[in-house]
Amino acid sequence: MPGITGKLVRISGPMIAADGMLGVTMGEIVKVGKMGLMGEVIRIDGDIIFAQVYEDTSGMYLGEPVEAQGLPLSIDLGPGLLGQTYDGIQRPLIDLQKSSGDFIGRGLTAAPLDTERKWAFTPKVSVGDDVQGGDVLGSVPETEHLDHFIMVPPLVSGKIKSVAAAGEYTINDEIATLEDGTSLTMVHPWPVKRSRPSRRKLPSNTPFITGQRVLDMLFPVALGGSAIVPGGFGAGKTVVEQQISKFCNADIIIYVGCGERGNEMADVLDEFPELTDPKTGGPLMNRTVLVVNTSNMPVAAREASVYTGMTLAEYYRDMGYSVAMMADSSSRWAEALREISSRLEEMPGEEGYPTYLSARIAEFYERTGRVECLGSDVAEGEEPRSGSLTIVGAVSPPGGDFSEPVTQNSMRVAGGLWALDSALAYSRHYPSVNWNMSYSLYFHDLDDWFKENAPKGWTERRQEAVDLLQKDAELQEIVQLVGPDALQEQERLVLELSRMIKEVFLQQNAFSDDDAYSSLEKTGGLLDALMSFYDECHVALGQGVELMTILDDPIKEAISRLREVNSEGFTSKKDVVMDDMKSAIQKLVQAAE
Repeated sequence: MPGITGKLVRISGPMIAADGMLGVTMGEIVKVGKMGLMGEVIRIDGDIIFAQVYEDTSGMYLGEPVEAQGLPLSIDLGPGLLGQTYDGIQRPLIDLQKSSGDFIGRGLTAAPLDTERKWAFTPKVSVGDDVQGGDVLGSVPETEHLDHFIMVPPLVSGKIKSVAAAGEYTINDEIATLEDGTSLTMVHPWPVKRSRPSRRKLPSNTPFITGQRVLDMLFPVALGGSAIVPGGFGAGKTVVEQQISKFCNADIIIYVGCGERGNEMADVLDEFPELTDPKTGGPLMNRTVLVVNTSNMPVAAREASVYTGMTLAEYYRDMGYSVAMMADSSSRWAEALREISSRLEEMPGEEGYPTYLSARIAEFYERTGRVECLGSDVAEGEEPRSGSLTIVGAVSPPGGDFSEPVTQNSMRVAGGLWALDSALAYSRHYPSVNWNMSYSLYFHDLDDWFKENAPKGWTERRQEAVDLLQKDAELQEIVQLVGPDALQEQERLVLELSRMIKEVFLQQNAFSDDDAYSSLEKTGGLLDALMSFYDECHVALGQGVELMTILDDPIKEAISRLREVNSEGFTSKKDVVMDDMKSAIQKLVQAAE
């Protein structure tokens, strides 16, 4: 209840205890001390509450006041979110930097959305219309290429009594009223730890295209699905998530830097505004929201940051957009849970993590999905509005040990595993996705889509490549014992083509304008070229051509250079190289005869 005030009786790092707080509820926000630091109630013992404070508690003393706010941790949802950089509790970092410099002082706050900017509002409802949660009241152009739909808050319903005419309004101006007196503006709050409701879950039958060949071809994930990217230090988790953010087919990107090093987030802040969005031609930041909680910021805010990012993603999903959320990294979030749990003196689980770690991770990933949005404003003959929320969560297992609790619990609930291998990273193979450890559970759901929309033979070539890589793994064990010279020519061909697949197809140059992004046409065509070369070589060996003669031919290098061809001109270039390859192999066969 608002107005309840107690006194500090305990301070233990980011956790405090206050007495005289009878009536306060779990999850409620409190203002702590004379500086008014924000905290969240995480335990109640009689009239004593325990709260985690989202800022540094240094210098506080016992007896300072603690005031309950009557509400759980909530964020404001409305126009102006895109392009913003927030901390874990939705404080705009750029605005705070202007007022306090590069290091944010304790107790500082600022409005998360611009309350003075006027938005061009176009109404879509009329007086007398019955509305319910999720119905669209109108729209404003949030960016040049993206409309922001002003929706009725999920728990509100009634009949429209008045609605604003088309014109310019601030986010706090009244744009509609209901007959029961409810006033509706462009902005409304939502508790971050409560999942925003939807009408129903829909099948995830459309792929989440990343532009990375190894992921799109071998381990695809559906829009509305989830994938984890575990890897040791230096394996390239952050780079993978940044590449996916730049090139994926989602409409909106929510990038959460949870406990990451400041220099990595500085790279994101410097690079994203300069990147050109391949979809619109404008800055990529125009459809991105950054939630930043670096490793030197208060540990308690790490937990809040992932929920803040999730709520922002659900909000745009409810408008009917495809949203991708990058959580980098969920291990830092779990470490925050462990620290808070230890200060509460709870019984520890495996490796000191709280016993409810698996439940928290499952609840988090459960908020993904492709959904039919709330709302009754569907015209006759039209499909209901649908949106999707896809999560790519980085995991940082200590020492690259995938058997640790955070990785294992994440693997149980995520639909895809993109396992990064430090050995591949140290050998400069990027993205360092281990093709023997990674997997996807979405093949069955996506097969029909790929058969209809991907290049011909996509599924068949993928299976052939997987089989070839599996044979290579088996032969490598023999090679380590007796050497490659003991193998037959056909087996040495498997080793050679597997090496080409690894170097030409599975690797991708993030610094190349032509190879950083690979369209489905290029991905499918490049693998088809490699497998066609394997098929032709296999036949040629059966007709007496020596393997070294084939590998010394310039056509092998021409096939390898296809990866450097831009996606737009790939198909025509590939056809020329394939014709040359068949002619070259035929000449070698004739010479052997």
